[in-house]
Amino acid sequence: MSGARIPGVLLTGGRSARMGRDKATIVVRGETLAARAARVLRAVCAPCVEVGDGVSGLPAVREEPRGAGPLAAFLAGVDALGAAGPVFLLAVDLPHVDERAVGLLAGRPGTHSVVPVVAGRHQYACARWSAAAITRARASASTALGALMGDDVELLDEAAWRGVLAPGVFRDVDTPGDLASLGP
Repeated sequence: MSGARIPGVLLTGGRSARMGRDKATIVVRGETLAARAARVLRAVCAPCVEVGDGVSGLPAVREEPRGAGPLAAFLAGVDALGAAGPVFLLAVDLPHVDERAVGLLAGRPGTHSVVPVVAGRHQYACARWSAAAITRARASASTALGALMGDDVELLDEAAWRGVLAPGVFRDVDTPGDLASLGP
């Protein structure tokens, strides 16, 4: 799998309830979070699609019904791409994720799922998901991305990516306080 470009799905359509406004359109360092995430995803993955309101510059689709949750959104993106797996998933609220981070996860040898672990927490929204994970999720009644988890998942703990990636690379921005911590 190394060196191959896999399809990518960018999620931009969340409710952003804790942020109080649409995270995808927030401008950080002169670029919206959606445009930045699309640029990063496109640098490593092809083809790519946005699941949301079409604010990233990528072709956009919506999950049905709208607001059905991140798993339904991811699967809508997978369907739009016509992909079986593996497929890379990136959420718009990860402003520190860069091409190097996506490349590290997407380019791992094999076709299994690869999920980074940050402070003991799985970062499902910045991960490579296998065909088996996608099949498993379709059979689930869950709306949560955790339904993708299974025996074929390689958990990439901090020891595996520390020193290669910047500290805090997988930190998400969910609240106005998180946004303020990004600085000017």
